Amino acid sequence: MNSSNGTQKTLLLSRRDICDLISLGDYITVVEQAFRMYSEGRSLKPEMMHVNSVVGEFHVKGGGLELQERLFGLKINGDFPLNSDRFGIPSIQGMIVLFSGENGYPLAIMDSREITLQRTGAATAVAAKYLANPNSDTVTICGCGAQGRIQLRALAEVLPIRRAFAFSRDQSRARAFAAEMGSELGIDVKPAEDLRQPVQASNVCVTCTRSTRYFLLKEYVTAGTFIAAVGADSPAKQELDPELLMSNKVVVDLREQCAKVGELRHALTRGFSESNVHAELGEIVSGKKPGRTSEDEIIIFDSTGTALQDVAAAAAVYEKAKHLGRGRTLDFVQ
Repeated sequence: MNSSNGTQKTLLLSRRDICDLISLGDYITVVEQAFRMYSEGRSLKPEMMHVNSVVGEFHVKGGGLELQERLFGLKINGDFPLNSDRFGIPSIQGMIVLFSGENGYPLAIMDSREITLQRTGAATAVAAKYLANPNSDTVTICGCGAQGRIQLRALAEVLPIRRAFAFSRDQSRARAFAAEMGSELGIDVKPAEDLRQPVQASNVCVTCTRSTRYFLLKEYVTAGTFIAAVGADSPAKQELDPELLMSNKVVVDLREQCAKVGELRHALTRGFSESNVHAELGEIVSGKKPGRTSEDEIIIFDSTGTALQDVAAAAAVYEKAKHLGRGRTLDFVQ
């Protein structure tokens, strides 16, 4: 990338432009690299802002990485749960603006929905690579929407998944998820009416719901389980019994962010100390701290979603779009 050229144009990318540019495996690769770079001090400090609206909320995340050149990304997502019923559009709407870190020029403006979905699943895959038992073959997915599908696909990229349980309070969604994902991945996927038995039979459990009250109880989880808590990305959301964090190994994507909006936030109100957090994911990826050290450990990954993931994924999408001639251009200088 050469953003110092006076003929530089801003690339505009729609969701349709983005969808088939890079694979899920590519997302996993660049997200792992981003966490490693952050741990090694090759990034700008990620920042986050959360703003409530009347019937929704806005998440603003910004950060930068030292890739082919210095890059800064800013993502703004609106999360409005009633969108489908009111307007027939997805709950999450937003955009990512990718800037040159050398001169501040806006290199690209792109739809954020596909990138947010994929990079979130990619973070779970990276965490599972280091924190799950490597022979884990059974997973319970709590939440049967688009993110649940990405989570299962991502786990299948890094673990020998042969069986999955799909849990949703809406059983029709769980049945649809099971039929679709079982056919797509060629594995046994069953809808689950009860959560306790599937989780006890699983090596991995992912929670990716909109819940504001915890539902994954400590007594459901058996030795050796890896849990990826994905749904809590704002102060009101919660999926895990705080006792799970208080009695097991906890890894976070970013300490400061999880303390504000993740499962960690709720454990802190129960007397858990930030000093009891084992590591940030980047510290494990870079080898500064160990990941799983025994087969019997229960390990929780508190995943709130970071600007590091957004910048890394947006940069990869931008490079591929330029190479293939995708999108439209806009000259901000004139």
